Amino acid sequence: MTALLLFSVFTATAAPLGEIPFRTMEGKETTLKEYAGKVVLLVNVASRCGNTPQYAGLEKLYQELGPQGFVILGFPCNDFGTQEPGSNEEIKAFCSSKYAVTFPILEKIHVKGPEQTPLYGALTGPHAKFPGDVTWNFGKFLIGRNGEVTARFSPATKPENAELLSAINAELKAK
Repeated sequence: MTALLLFSVFTATAAPLGEIPFRTMEGKETTLKEYAGKVVLLVNVASRCGNTPQYAGLEKLYQELGPQGFVILGFPCNDFGTQEPGSNEEIKAFCSSKYAVTFPILEKIHVKGPEQTPLYGALTGPHAKFPGDVTWNFGKFLIGRNGEVTARFSPATKPENAELLSAINAELKAK
């Protein structure tokens, strides 16, 4: 039984990143396969955080680089200081009315702790390219067109940061 359990845990975490399911704001199951061939920036977001104004910069980035195959996926998270207490509907309304967000905002999730979603488990777990817990709201993971994580940025890294922009542009140029 123990060997079977260990095998199940290992194979679950060994699943390709693109096959790990998560849900849209409307509750539809999806995966990163939907964004195959695109450069993806995953961001855990919150509406009552000192970093919340990053929504404006993220939206600007999405508008400017989206036509080149860039997408941002916002994952609302209430794991840090209860700074995302709203329902999915409230979060969606906030993002739309306050920051005119048009990039996909997904279902509210946990990025750490015992309820951590499998996607963030794969992004931060011991076998991840950049292991370690997400430390606060607006942590960022960059995924290249090949579906592999290529960079990780701290919550303090703003969307207009030169290093972040350079990494995104390098991935957009990669074929």
